[in-house]
Amino acid sequence: MQLAFDQKVTQNFHAATRYEWLETNGLGGWASSTIIGANTRRYHGLLVAATHPPVGRMVLLSKLDETLVANGRRYELGSNQFPGAVHPTGYQYACHFERGLFPVFDYSVDTSAEGVRNNVCLRKTIAALNGENTTIILYQVTGAHAEFTLELQPLVAARDFHGLAHANDAIRREPEFDDGLFRVRPYESVPELFVKFPGASFESNPDWHFNFEYAVENFRGLDYQEDLFSYGAFRINLKSGDRFGVIISTNDPGKKDAFKLFGKEKARRRKLLTSLPVKDEITEPLALAADQFVVQRSEKLRSIIAGYHWFADWGRDTMIALPGIALATGRTGVAKKILRAFAASVSQGMLPNRFPDVGEEPEYNTVDATLWFFVAVYKYFQYTGDKKFIRDGLFPVLRDIIEWHDRGTRYNIHVADDGLLYAGEPGVQLSWMDAKVGDWVVTPRQGKAVEINALWYNALMIMSELSNVFGFEDEVNEYSERAREVEEVFTEVFWEEQNGYLYDYVDGDHRDAAIRPNQIFAISLPFPLVSGKRAKQIFSVIKEKLYTPFGLRSLAPDDSNYRPHYGGHPLSRDGAYHQGTVWSWLLGPYITALVRIEGKVGQKWAKEFIEKMVPHLSDGCIGSISEIFDAEFPHNQRGATAQAWGVAEILRSHVEDVLGIHPQLQASARDTGVKK
Repeated sequence: MQLAFDQKVTQNFHAATRYEWLETNGLGGWASSTIIGANTRRYHGLLVAATHPPVGRMVLLSKLDETLVANGRRYELGSNQFPGAVHPTGYQYACHFERGLFPVFDYSVDTSAEGVRNNVCLRKTIAALNGENTTIILYQVTGAHAEFTLELQPLVAARDFHGLAHANDAIRREPEFDDGLFRVRPYESVPELFVKFPGASFESNPDWHFNFEYAVENFRGLDYQEDLFSYGAFRINLKSGDRFGVIISTNDPGKKDAFKLFGKEKARRRKLLTSLPVKDEITEPLALAADQFVVQRSEKLRSIIAGYHWFADWGRDTMIALPGIALATGRTGVAKKILRAFAASVSQGMLPNRFPDVGEEPEYNTVDATLWFFVAVYKYFQYTGDKKFIRDGLFPVLRDIIEWHDRGTRYNIHVADDGLLYAGEPGVQLSWMDAKVGDWVVTPRQGKAVEINALWYNALMIMSELSNVFGFEDEVNEYSERAREVEEVFTEVFWEEQNGYLYDYVDGDHRDAAIRPNQIFAISLPFPLVSGKRAKQIFSVIKEKLYTPFGLRSLAPDDSNYRPHYGGHPLSRDGAYHQGTVWSWLLGPYITALVRIEGKVGQKWAKEFIEKMVPHLSDGCIGSISEIFDAEFPHNQRGATAQAWGVAEILRSHVEDVLGIHPQLQASARDTGVKK
């Protein structure tokens, strides 16, 4: 699927800067900007390196602005926003952008002068290499009537990816340049930067460039001006048919060739597509998008970055995203490495909420990440039939988790007398609706939350199912009986009889009647708690109050706490995060529930719902799915521009529910030989 824009968009600065591209390197780092190369975020850069994969991320090289020199005149192809002005206005030469396996940029510049005709057509392709902090930029002169000179000016930030650079005297001003290799360590605390540009000369001219403005940061109510440092400019003479490659890296590229590296990365991405169960205009781009979130935690372990550009790997997001990112795409080996990594991190019966940046311990302030782990393990079993790994490596961990929840673990997470799971204490947010500003928990859900208990029921059912597979007969009976008890009390506790839906959470005598999407999991998880007429009633309420083409609202519009738009300073944004804002990932369970309730007719409707989402692949971060959207039309995309569980759940529901490629059918054809 080619996602492309012509000059009607690329030569309109304000139109073009709403579209972004993203290249990731499998370590947690990336290259990213807008489709005309004008950075609009502090997180944009040509080399954002993960110094302690998948975290410790630093924006090293912010930009590499190009200038054509012909007939004594200069034609700057770059574009930057400064206070009150855009300079240079190189977007006027941008004639085409497309995103296939890689982002590709085309420029057309008429450099004719004094009767000498010369129209230069230049193509640029950018690739981040998997497994290393390296970005490749390939240039090809697709047309030129006469020779010209190309200048490349590196603009260096050399800072933490959350920060902004400002002019200072501490930066090292003198780089090394020899035989086409530029190298410099701007500060002692950052990695060395290498830029290999074979055949080029370099003219040193160290100086600060001031007041670059980032519009998205301004919208987010944050500091948005930055100074960048230039060491000078590379120059090379070119003619029609010439091509050359630039390697930007934290490691000395030595004798490596940019085109050979690019060819290897291209082959890797093509191979990803060959393992897909089906190839169409939805699965292929989403499979490529899914690959961008898979990162290394060590040589043998993998994880999933929750979203770009500021998230790390969160336990909850990883477990929810795993089936779509790794299983529906045929990458079961990756799924196994992820499950092994998180199983090793369980503490007091809990998965970490997130792995923080360098030097900090994992945080365990979550109740649902642990329960989603059960679902991820079960889905892995359905797709692979890998009994040995689950029995020996995961089942003891799952058993220990249940025991910890029975006796109680952190944050008052414990099984109540009625068999339901209680979680929370004042001032703590433990569910996925976790926005908090200072001491203000925006959506306090202390008590028995509806989706938490749907997940708890599924955990018990999954333990019963797996116990049966492994021949643990006593445990089969124990877990199935406990699940039956949860099923009996669940409806009594959560059913709102008057309007036909489920309370969001219950704490003592308080029953929270806010209409939220959390109740969808009672009818969408592998083992539904509600079926028949009541399931249809729940789905009807969700459809009427919460459904949008981009996902489900987090709160019904007729609620007094409803916020229709997301934006502004952090307090405003966090206050709206789960108070109406649309979440793309919820489209997955919505479609699963629809197909489960309506069968073949639901499958047809689900196909239409996903097709309504397809145009979003050409919006925001091209080829990916945004984290959130405004609750009201036109549902502008907000938050992280590429989100793992949004990509994953839409991909999973498309493969499993719309196309009907069921994982249990795949698992039934495999047996790893483990005896009961």
